[in-house]
Amino acid sequence: MSNPYLALVKAHDELLQKKDAPLFSDLATLGTAAQAAAADAPIAMIFAPHPDDECIIGALPLRLQREAGFKVVNVAVTQGSGLKRQPERWVEVKNACDYLGWDLLETIPGGLMSVTTKTRSEDPAAWAEKVAVLAKIISANKPQVVVCPHNNDYHSAHIGTHYLVVDALKAANHSCVLVQSEFWRQMEAPNALIATNLQDTADLIAALACHVEEVRRNPYHLRLPGYMADNVRRGAEVCGGQGAAAPTFSFGTIYHVGQFDGSNFVPTEKKYTINETDDIKAILA
Repeated sequence: MSNPYLALVKAHDELLQKKDAPLFSDLATLGTAAQAAAADAPIAMIFAPHPDDECIIGALPLRLQREAGFKVVNVAVTQGSGLKRQPERWVEVKNACDYLGWDLLETIPGGLMSVTTKTRSEDPAAWAEKVAVLAKIISANKPQVVVCPHNNDYHSAHIGTHYLVVDALKAANHSCVLVQSEFWRQMEAPNALIATNLQDTADLIAALACHVEEVRRNPYHLRLPGYMADNVRRGAEVCGGQGAAAPTFSFGTIYHVGQFDGSNFVPTEKKYTINETDDIKAILA
């Protein structure tokens, strides 16, 4: 008897190995999924360690934009470590943000370098300069929501970005909802599983496909649905609680949502499983 799941596996493999999936170096071929925010809209600010991270972890900011009227601002903390690629990566991240209707800010021309805990511990003067750059951006924009990687997200720039953002929030004495994201390594104790509907998921993939050379090197865009599906599998219990009923939605992103009081991260016992039709503003309470 043939395995009845072989056809399912083959279908997944065909999608993951797809060679003709379009990439977008020119937004004229893609258009825009943008919607204008009000002039006085609250701000959700992403601090992305690299261009493309903003799309991979962008589910919550995108829903805040589309459902709660937020203005999303992506801060490109670095533009990668390859100097020759930095101008290209800036064009790619601008295309991605333009497609989603997100503002884009540069830290310094070419982006910050050496955003690592090694710099933080061994070169405090250089670190203080980087903190000052981010603190100025935070003070100027006063974001209600700040998104950054968690403090053990494997990649040195991701971990460094976490500590840089926390130090900058302290320097700016800024209170906000602090959302920690994960990509390279899972969080110890996430508390939020945020669903995305089919359109939002497809738009995040299309924006990620604007990072042309990055996804040629590693096709994150084709694997994003699988990553988001596994988030739902894992998030059912790590965010919803052991033994919680499995969500019925297909795609989700995992975060830790808490409060920063101007000087410290304030833990919370709250857990969030927010499906496609739930009020996304629940994470602000």
